[in-house]
Amino acid sequence: MNCNIHKKAKLLESISLKGLTLAPPQVIGGVRLVPLLRDVVQEDLRLTRRQYDEDITMVQIDNKSMYYSYIPHSLVADWTNNGSPAATFGTQIESNKQKKTKDGKSYNSGIMTARIMSKMRSRENKNRLRFLPMDMSMEGFLALHFGGPVIAWEEYSRSAIKTGLSPRVETTIPGRLITGLQDALRVFEIHPTQVGSLVFVGDALASVFVVPHPEDYRYLHETLLTDSYGELIYYYGLHAQENNYHPASIDPDNINSLAEMRNEIMRVRTDWAELHTIMTSNLLGCPIQSEMVYKMGPFQMQRFMTSMNPKSENHIGEVILRTDGTLEYMKSFRLSASQCRRAYLLMQLSNNNWDLEKCAEKLACTKNQLVYRLEKAGFGYLLHQHVLDAAQSERRKKT
Repeated sequence: MNCNIHKKAKLLESISLKGLTLAPPQVIGGVRLVPLLRDVVQEDLRLTRRQYDEDITMVQIDNKSMYYSYIPHSLVADWTNNGSPAATFGTQIESNKQKKTKDGKSYNSGIMTARIMSKMRSRENKNRLRFLPMDMSMEGFLALHFGGPVIAWEEYSRSAIKTGLSPRVETTIPGRLITGLQDALRVFEIHPTQVGSLVFVGDALASVFVVPHPEDYRYLHETLLTDSYGELIYYYGLHAQENNYHPASIDPDNINSLAEMRNEIMRVRTDWAELHTIMTSNLLGCPIQSEMVYKMGPFQMQRFMTSMNPKSENHIGEVILRTDGTLEYMKSFRLSASQCRRAYLLMQLSNNNWDLEKCAEKLACTKNQLVYRLEKAGFGYLLHQHVLDAAQSERRKKT
């Protein structure tokens, strides 16, 4: 956690689209994009992209941990402290010394290219921060109780006690592989005051993307293709059909004046906004756990995750907020059911001091049933082989 974090900063308890308006959607096949329009555009926070071309990026988290991922770009935030306009990175006239960045080093082995970076986020000057979008949130998700058992219980392997959940791996899919998304981004209209989009695939919320300024969104619109999505969204894209969710349309027989037409248009727009609010109710407005990651003058950067209840939809993500709560930046990622189960099991183990007996009792199952669940979730390597064998033996007897 960064030393620049303000100790009195308030953590988010739920996500609100304060300062944004939901416009009617644009739909093609199974992809639905809902434009997010900013009611009042301010100029004191701007975002732009810094492109990377390496096949893989490695980020040093601490002395014992590395994060590996394909990272197509970072985001660079520029802001002012007094509300005056901020110029985006790349447009300022700077000295050669100021143009130097802290984005690590690039290597080419002849087989693949790699970038090695020392930080997920780096303060490049007083009013500029470079950060890795979503990777910052995914790293927090992967690091969930990463240290493993807090007590040397006899059921756990030596490596689990020594190194914890190392390595921890999750699979994501780039947006360009989501059926229909590239066509949607190519043909859909961008509104003059649009600063973001709700992305639905098969009418499931895939992600929320928000930036501070309409010009930033126009520049970053295509990055939805390089963003990461869950496997669930990929399969939804393969099988989704043209959706037919829509509110009652305008009846021309009831229109006798421009005022009545105006009222009907407002009704339909309101109905669309209410429909999409319902479709995002498992993220927007629901309880979340959040963590402060950086203080940026009058702005706060936080990352969050939903409850990780395996019976409901779950998301992780990050936001930048003004001190009045206005949402300036957001990027989210919908987890698959298997990812939720893994996170849920880790949280239950941690809450019960990694005591298998106690945790099994809390989950209303036997110890061997819990062991089997851990093995199916990919955490079998944490346990001694004789513990896994005992669970398998009991299972075979019952079948």
